[in-house]
Amino acid sequence: MKVQVLYSGGKDSSLAAILLEPFFDVELVTCTFGLENTWEHAEEAARAIGFPFKLVRLDPAILDEGIDVMLKFGYPRHGISLVHRRALETVAVLGEAKYVADGTRRDDRAPKLSMGEIRSLEDRHGIRYIRPLAGYGRRAIEDLIAEHLEIIEGDTSAVPKADYETEIRSSMKTRLGVETYDRVFPPEHTQSRVLRRYSS
Repeated sequence: MKVQVLYSGGKDSSLAAILLEPFFDVELVTCTFGLENTWEHAEEAARAIGFPFKLVRLDPAILDEGIDVMLKFGYPRHGISLVHRRALETVAVLGEAKYVADGTRRDDRAPKLSMGEIRSLEDRHGIRYIRPLAGYGRRAIEDLIAEHLEIIEGDTSAVPKADYETEIRSSMKTRLGVETYDRVFPPEHTQSRVLRRYSS
């Protein structure tokens, strides 16, 4: 059985892929708006941990919608969740796998789908949505990552990563200016990128 995992090249989506590996043929899927080549970091990380990689283009209207929601609320959480949901839908519509997964965790505030959104996604597109990390708390996840992955971690500006949030941040800054960007996004945001997988 094939599962497509939304992939950023970071620790959570990488761990999700590893946890699914005993049960599925895993393919890592990075979604992009095509504004930057940050997806190359995800492709490199996918190669480093030994999974096939696919690039999927998102409709630019999704980017606009996500930014509008962020501006409406004054912070990124709801906009990020919207874009994440649309990315899952885009991958589901491709129809290349019955199972679609991501690296969202139990303690995440965003991105996160409600139970109603999950059921709607599955019913409308005939897929099965999986959150392999949903039962794990932050400390358990950190323990598993330390056991399986070598990562680099740091501020968003210092660690190149390939999630759509990177493109959203860049687009907002370019279109609306640094002042608006700083008002919506918190000043510090830590992210990770996978360098390699430890041999088992």
